[in-house]
Formats: sequence, structure tokens, C-alpha cells
Amino acid sequence: MSSLALWSAIDVALLIAGLAIYLFIVGSQLKKVAADLEESADLVWQIKQDAEAIEPGLTSINGTGRVVAGALPLLYGMGEGIVVGATFNHDDHVADGVNRPAMGVRRSRLMEAVGVDID
Repeated sequence: MSSLALWSAIDVALLIAGLAIYLFIVGSQLKKVAADLEESADLVWQIKQDAEAIEPGLTSINGTGRVVAGALPLLYGMGEGIVVGATFNHDDHVADGVNRPAMGVRRSRLMEAVGVDID
């Protein structure tokens, strides 16, 4: 057997071994993907079963939505009627000084201890 034939046989053997390793790696990755897809399919079937339980109530929800959507122009008109003449004047609402709580100023000995005069 010549050396060219020997090296050709070695190359073919290495090519087949490389392809076998590649196919083994790809096969293991495809098995993982298949397991994930099976789990996803189970979740989709569970969602479908849950949705089937909700489906009868959708007609009621859609009917209520149609009633609300039909009332929106009326509500919008009523809101516009309430707002007519009511304008905000920023100068009327300017705060004078520091905001104080409605209950008054809380007394704290801690503030006096650090030299802060609240009055």
C-alpha cells in the first residue's frame, strides 16, 4: 500500500470520526430542545384549558365594555360642562413660606439638641 493511499484512508477515517462527534453533539442539543418544546407544549395546553374556562364570561365582559364605550361621549360631554368656567390661576395658589403639617409643628427635643429653632 502506498503512502498516498494510507494517508487517504487516515483522512477518511478522521473525517468520519469528526462527523460522528459533530452529529453526537448536535443530537444531544436537539434532545434538549425537544425536551424544552415538550414542556412548552404542556404549558400551552394548560393555558388553553384555563382560557376555555374564561371564554363564557367574555361575552358578558364584552357587553359591559360596549355599554361603557357607548357612555363615554356622554361622560365626556358632562365633564366638559363641569369644567366650563373653571380656570386655574397659579397666582391664587402661591404658598407663603414653608409648608407646615395641618396638625401643627411637632415638638422634638432632638431638633433643639442640634440647635435648630423651629419657632
